[in-house]
Amino acid sequence: MDTATVFIVDDDHAVVRSLRWLIETVHLPVQVHSSAQEFLDGYDPARPGCVLLDVRMPGMSGLELQQRLGARHRYHLPLIFVTGHGDVQMAVRAVQAGAFDFIEKPFNDQDLLDRVQRAIAHDAVQRERENQRRQLHDRFDALTAREREVLDLVVRGQSNKAVANALGLSAKTVEFHRAKVMEKLQVRSLADLVKLAMLYAGER
Repeated sequence: MDTATVFIVDDDHAVVRSLRWLIETVHLPVQVHSSAQEFLDGYDPARPGCVLLDVRMPGMSGLELQQRLGARHRYHLPLIFVTGHGDVQMAVRAVQAGAFDFIEKPFNDQDLLDRVQRAIAHDAVQRERENQRRQLHDRFDALTAREREVLDLVVRGQSNKAVANALGLSAKTVEFHRAKVMEKLQVRSLADLVKLAMLYAGER
């Protein structure tokens, strides 16, 4: 697994130098971008970490960057807005829109580091959830159309005989399809099959 990186997006070189020095004291890799567009152009959703960014920047603002990331990706890196006092209302809007946190300038160094570590931990948890979600969808995508029909009727509580009658199949064929469904979905019992089907339905 890649090491978490802290991405700094700010056009203020003095702020960038200060943030970079601080983050590197705890041995975290840092990548700097002087504009939101530059960050967006090189954004790789597979890289873990978090983003420290200013609200007000020339060109694309931090809020606009947040909106574009949200529009492009189901999940994106946690965003921590670093803002001057005049931008607090904007930062609150950003948090309401899903930003992980915001920090006012001037900030306490340890407080910022603590928030960065929490954001990185949050990112790791979310990535694991996304990975599990993808695996779940991959399992269901492997089902044939007929296997999906059998699954739908089974999770509604239909017996093999009832499924066979509904689909115009023999009971033996239904048993075969049901076994394939359980094999592909990696479940061993009817209860687990129903639970997984409910989980998948909730993810769609």
